[in-house]
Amino acid sequence: MYLLAIPFPSIDPVALSLGPVSVKWYGLAYVAGLALGWLYIRGLLARPNLWQQDRAPFDVDMVDDLFIWVTAGVVIGGRLGHVLFYEPAYYFARPLQVFAVWNGGMSFHGGLAGTALALIAFARRNAVPMLCVMDAVAAAAPIGLLFGRLANFVNGEIVGSVTDLPWGMVFPHWGPEPRHPAMLYEAALEGVALFLVLRYATHRLMVLKTPGFTSGLFLIGYGTFRIFCEVFKIVDYRLFTPTVPITKGMAYSVPVMLLGAAFIYFARRKPQPAAAADRA
Repeated sequence: MYLLAIPFPSIDPVALSLGPVSVKWYGLAYVAGLALGWLYIRGLLARPNLWQQDRAPFDVDMVDDLFIWVTAGVVIGGRLGHVLFYEPAYYFARPLQVFAVWNGGMSFHGGLAGTALALIAFARRNAVPMLCVMDAVAAAAPIGLLFGRLANFVNGEIVGSVTDLPWGMVFPHWGPEPRHPAMLYEAALEGVALFLVLRYATHRLMVLKTPGFTSGLFLIGYGTFRIFCEVFKIVDYRLFTPTVPITKGMAYSVPVMLLGAAFIYFARRKPQPAAAADRA
């Protein structure tokens, strides 16, 4: 019955073992996403013509400090978000498992909240424009999302519902039925597609010159793609009720999209300073 199903590739979750210490692909994926995002932000700041008044909002050297703040926000917020939003009963019964990040379990919505707080703190501490900091990180965020979803794939987590489509995949821990590889859908949309949309907006439409617009576009784009992908990955513990096919990921993404719309609305309403050429 499932002759055409694609078997899940046998991937050892441990990338490298050094005696009692093991390095997992899950952690390496997050490190790669954060590191490439760091490089991308440096590249954006190195092009002052992309920014308001043709001047980068903060120095490239400050990205190193920003990287530390973002990493803390992603890891702490993402883990606590997963614990509180998705499986609170499990973790309250096993509190030490909260710290077992290497086993998987990160929430975008929690990571978003944690990163937002970290960016606000960074901007205030360094006296730099908060919206511009958020825009820079938002432009790079799909890179981290791509690697995060690839990490989900390696761990065989966040699988989709049963399907008879030819690309259905059999995940060993989820029974013999082929399922949507939902995490790969998210990698393609939340990662690759959203990055390309933002890249076009920042480098062709020059939206970085309107502080807050890039952040809003990212939030709307992410929420749209996330809700679409949730249709294919209805898993029991992610449902609010067993009878209504509305996942927690869908519900949590609605306020994200509304927040993104508010960002764009107020960004467009705020008067923009004249360019240097106009003042001459």
